[in-house]
Amino acid sequence: MTKLPYAATAVFSLMLTATLSTLAAAPPPLVGYTELQTRLPGGRHANVRTERACVVHADGTGRRQLVPQLTVEPDTWSQFAGWSPDGQIAIIGRSWQSPENAKWEEENKNFRIVPGGWLYDSFLVEIGTGKATNVTSVDRISHYNASVFFWPKDPQKLGFTALINGNAHPFSMDRDGRNKTDLTKQSNEFTYGFSTSRDGKRIAYHKSYQVYLADADGSNAVKIETGQPFGFSPTWSPDGAWVLFLCGEHGNSHPYAVKADGSGLKKLADRAGYNGAVEFLDVADFHGGSSDVPIWSADGKSVFYTAKVDQNVELFRVTVDGKTEQLTKTPSGTLHYHPQPSPDGQWLVYGSKREGIRQIYVRNLLDGTENRITNMPAGQGAMWPHWQPQP
Repeated sequence: MTKLPYAATAVFSLMLTATLSTLAAAPPPLVGYTELQTRLPGGRHANVRTERACVVHADGTGRRQLVPQLTVEPDTWSQFAGWSPDGQIAIIGRSWQSPENAKWEEENKNFRIVPGGWLYDSFLVEIGTGKATNVTSVDRISHYNASVFFWPKDPQKLGFTALINGNAHPFSMDRDGRNKTDLTKQSNEFTYGFSTSRDGKRIAYHKSYQVYLADADGSNAVKIETGQPFGFSPTWSPDGAWVLFLCGEHGNSHPYAVKADGSGLKKLADRAGYNGAVEFLDVADFHGGSSDVPIWSADGKSVFYTAKVDQNVELFRVTVDGKTEQLTKTPSGTLHYHPQPSPDGQWLVYGSKREGIRQIYVRNLLDGTENRITNMPAGQGAMWPHWQPQP
């Protein structure tokens, strides 16, 4: 091996030191999530209206609330809902519900998401400047517009779900909120769990709890025949070869996968009696919790999910060919929820309720070490983590 002269070696050493210093100084990626109070008397609305969208670095530093101006009005709250592909824009849901409607819901133990009683809009928030744009209020089509996401391979297109005449429908729209297009406009069934393939050419959703695959414009829809009454929240694998979803009966469903052409249906794992609903309040809640769905690994070779082990809900990973690995083993009564892998596949962010408090953790998938990145006190909780993509 050729030796560098002393001067060249010194220069190289200085360059390496400067590079390492720059890397060390670079802040770790952000995790977006939602904070809320969990024990306030008065039922669901009293606690849910305390939700605030926040971000924190993956090492637990730099926690801050996003767009506090969106929650100045009484009975409004914000939720962290996702990121742009480059991680520079946060997707924030902003909700308002009238106290009168909330009282009706509590008394009747059911949602009543009606104009004048509810308003849900989705904002794009520049993470650097805090500028917030309400894209669902442009050429408004509904009083309830949720689940906004950036359409893959098309930076000028968004997807979202809107409530139309009491039924949810998947929509596409331009980046500025215009040209909203109903992708199941002939349907009178409740459609939800809307997602796209990574190339942006296919979509998936569940309609009346049956999973459908279709082209990006909603055409050529094909129902996945599972023989089960419940199919929920389909998502495409990174390579577009498979679609992952929950399947079975309501309250007793498990991770299934099907090939992109609708063939090859198979059960990946069993949740061992876990009903898949995260109870995120410590007071009585008529709804029953937040859906805890499986998610693809960054490389698409495996799936992260949660399942019951004795009195716990633990984290698991299963390969597409069915090899299962339990990732966490925690004290009795622990609840894990909402896992999401980092874009590089090295880390997993998730929620965990230990000592009665819902906190966000980051886990190193190589050595199993974990770090708590939120510091919620008793009576409060952290929910719905989303890992920031890196440009």
